[in-house]
Amino acid sequence: MLEVTGLVKRFGGFAAVNDVSFAVGTGEILGLIGPNGSGKSTIFNMLSGTLAPTAGSIRFEGREIAGRPPHRIINQRIGRTFQIPRPFRRLSLFDNVMLAGYFGQGRHSRAGAVEAAERALALVGLPSDRTAPVTGLGAAGLKKLELAKALATDPRLLLADESLGGLDEAEMDQAGAMLQHIRRELGITIIWVEHIMGVLMRVVDRVMVLDHGEKIAEGLPAEVAAEPRVIEIYLGADTATVQAAAARTL
Repeated sequence: MLEVTGLVKRFGGFAAVNDVSFAVGTGEILGLIGPNGSGKSTIFNMLSGTLAPTAGSIRFEGREIAGRPPHRIINQRIGRTFQIPRPFRRLSLFDNVMLAGYFGQGRHSRAGAVEAAERALALVGLPSDRTAPVTGLGAAGLKKLELAKALATDPRLLLADESLGGLDEAEMDQAGAMLQHIRRELGITIIWVEHIMGVLMRVVDRVMVLDHGEKIAEGLPAEVAAEPRVIEIYLGADTATVQAAAARTL
């Protein structure tokens, strides 16, 4: 579904991403991990059109999309959530999600946007009441709203950016299970950037690890968690816990 080849992003003389290549198959969940500053967000920004690559190719379903603007990317059915939710707080939950569907799907159909919003809110477990407010949502609710907005755009590929931040342990497990449920129900392919390794390793099919803009490991969760360089650079004292998580699934 997605094939990335020789991706490079430079800011002046600094290479934030340097010659990264990877592929994601239809229906797969790929975990993208690495220390802060390793290039994860830069890759997401290039995949979603926020940044244009300095070099390299991004092919989605056989089409080159590198350098296309975000509205073109989302209309080609690549959706994205953001680490910090920023809903329109004066609008209802429903209207936030409906707006995403209206503009994100590119068809500008109010009826289609209403249907998409109802479906997305039901999938994430939020009320579809037209008047339910955003005010009062906790961290878990805001993360669900962010996911519902992305789903309303009818993506075939979802870029999920740190979906577990600010959640307690039970909410983290629920969020991980929700991503798997969405994959099963809708057939959506997912790339998931996350720092909470204990949950991610139980959810994803494969893991790719970045450090200083370069890919240093890729493979099954248990294989990656056992890589000496990944342990040294990223896992450290959490190695045993992450390896145990990688041996289990949600």
